[in-house]
Amino acid sequence: MKNVLWFTLCAFLFITSCKSKKLPAIAPDIITEKTLNDTDDPAIWINPSDPSKSIVFGTDKETNGAIYAFDLEGKIIEEKTIRNIERPNNIDLAYGFALNDSTTTDVIVFTEREKNQIRMFSVPDMKPLDQGGFKVFQDETNLEFTFPMGVSLYMSPTDNKLFAIVGRKSGPENGYLYQYNLAADSSGVVRSELVRKFGKFSGKKEIEAIAVDHELGFVYYSDEQHCVRKYYAEPSMGDEEISCFGGDLFLEDIEGIAIARYKVGTGYVIISDQQRGQFNIFSRTTNEFVKAVNLSTLETDGCDVVTVPLNSTFKNGLFVAMNDKKDFYFYDLAKLGIEK
Repeated sequence: MKNVLWFTLCAFLFITSCKSKKLPAIAPDIITEKTLNDTDDPAIWINPSDPSKSIVFGTDKETNGAIYAFDLEGKIIEEKTIRNIERPNNIDLAYGFALNDSTTTDVIVFTEREKNQIRMFSVPDMKPLDQGGFKVFQDETNLEFTFPMGVSLYMSPTDNKLFAIVGRKSGPENGYLYQYNLAADSSGVVRSELVRKFGKFSGKKEIEAIAVDHELGFVYYSDEQHCVRKYYAEPSMGDEEISCFGGDLFLEDIEGIAIARYKVGTGYVIISDQQRGQFNIFSRTTNEFVKAVNLSTLETDGCDVVTVPLNSTFKNGLFVAMNDKKDFYFYDLAKLGIEK
């Protein structure tokens, strides 16, 4: 009871203080080169043989959109960039996807909103694995409920099945998210199969940001202007909502979610407080509010984080946030002031 009262008091004091003044701004270590249209969501791929050659992928959402690839200096890697994508929105990444019994590859999956589908490419060779795309929300009769926005990948630790959890621009009060199993068949062709519909929606605005905690088995998503919702990522664990938290800590839209994973399940859930221009940080284990930081970004949608050293600039890990000037901001993770 004392812990609950203390948390409530801290949350109240945080809201009150943030309404009166903004936190000190923290400058990024790197600002990427500009994209053509409108940046939205990043995903960080760690190069297993040389972390200094890791890649940050970022969506640029418009009819002539692209998945940009950036090196750790923020320079565009043209040969790894995927162009002519019709309004790509959100992106996620997974390691060790099985193409057959002896071959695996890392993959990115992203939504292609104007084609009502998700796309899947291998990393780092950037080859399409989807025969042009996997259609989503095909059983919906309301056309307004068929435009995909958010996506997050979950690789089950029990059987290594890969799932894509997909959100949309608008949807029903229940069953807002669709979860698809992505798997290669006996001929090596990757196919998508709908395995469940789950997730509540307040109806206040929309649901875009989705993030999965693979190790702990949870999926989080932002019900904008309402709360952060939490469910089990494993379909066999059921569709009951675990919690709906944090809503009072955000000014308006609850946006991008990044999960900073440390050993033995510790770490943080970092979430964009979009209109306030800050990020709220929660405990990964209890989901209690820890602190807020102002990373000097404008209207951040998506964000991503890795907690391993990459190079001399990002020796504590890397946090990437979308910035509303057609670019992404890179920070050494120590700048967020969180501890392992």
